[in-house]
Amino acid sequence: MAPKPEPSRRVVADNRAARFHYTIEDTLEAGIALTGTEVKSLRGGKATIGEAYAGPSGGDLMLFNCYIPEYLEANRFNHEPKRPRRLLLHRRQINKLIGATQRQGYTVVPLKIYFNDKGRAKIELGLGKGKQAHDKREASKERDWQRDRARLLRDRG
Repeated sequence: MAPKPEPSRRVVADNRAARFHYTIEDTLEAGIALTGTEVKSLRGGKATIGEAYAGPSGGDLMLFNCYIPEYLEANRFNHEPKRPRRLLLHRRQINKLIGATQRQGYTVVPLKIYFNDKGRAKIELGLGKGKQAHDKREASKERDWQRDRARLLRDRG
């Protein structure tokens, strides 16, 4: 039997600093409620989720502070670049994430925005806790040591 093909995902925006600032304990995929001009702008590959976060708003989970630039050809039908966007999740998932943020001190952090193989815009969310400064230093030391170790092993053959 042939191996299952890897799902094709075209990443639009990646929050690489999230794993440095947070210890991500759980990840999940969610849809995003977007307007037409936002989708066209995302297809152009321009979005920023570095300062974005997800939080509760009126019983739903919303994505705040995500920057999707205006689509230049849209004229007056354009969207607001930093408007709150509704995340499309099941009610049980929403309740789990809201409960974790309110009771246990977790943060819902967007990790990446991508288009799945059906062409739908999706967002990968991570449920994590913020790291302390000494944890960040330790992670940086470990990463540097792994890089140096790989370099030494490569040079020795």
